Amino acid sequence: MTKIIDFYFDLISPFSYLAHVKLPALADRYDRKTIYHPIDIPSAKIAAGNYGPSNREVKPKIKIMLADLQRWAKRYEVPFAFPKNLDCELWNRVAVYAEENGKAREFVRGAYHAIWGEGGDPTDLERLRAVADEAGLDGEKALAWAQSPEGSARFKRSCVDAHSRGIFGAPIMVADEEFFWGNDRLDFLEEYLASVQ
Repeated sequence: MTKIIDFYFDLISPFSYLAHVKLPALADRYDRKTIYHPIDIPSAKIAAGNYGPSNREVKPKIKIMLADLQRWAKRYEVPFAFPKNLDCELWNRVAVYAEENGKAREFVRGAYHAIWGEGGDPTDLERLRAVADEAGLDGEKALAWAQSPEGSARFKRSCVDAHSRGIFGAPIMVADEEFFWGNDRLDFLEEYLASVQ
């Protein structure tokens, strides 16, 4: 039976971007299939009982967080630029479509590069189509699905399923019911995978 890593992420999340820089190769090293679960972080926080402000609403925190993001990006040797806005729901919906069509790894890699690597505009639908095309999907079809009632419902179901599993933020990686929260927990995830190899 194929062993998996469940990856809970939101394309609004820069720390999920950083985690995904390393996660695919890590999964490959330990013969794990990654299952992609896009979520909406604000609704996950509320479902978990966290009604506090977002990181970007706490000025001292955002200043330090941005410095940390730059440090991680430098360590991983990837670009980092804050996007024009954080309206990523359609991208998350396309990620659901990509998972269902076997192209999640490729789409999520391209989406994170466009949003957090290039500092792009998530409301740019032409860019979204192009990233989907580059991932091996039919971008026009993927976007139409994401904008449909079915696409909306499937993303909401992905979020509710995550809430019911206790997912409260992103990134969270789950292997064999062991939960690892945050880009900075990848070392712990690797230690666990090595221990059960």
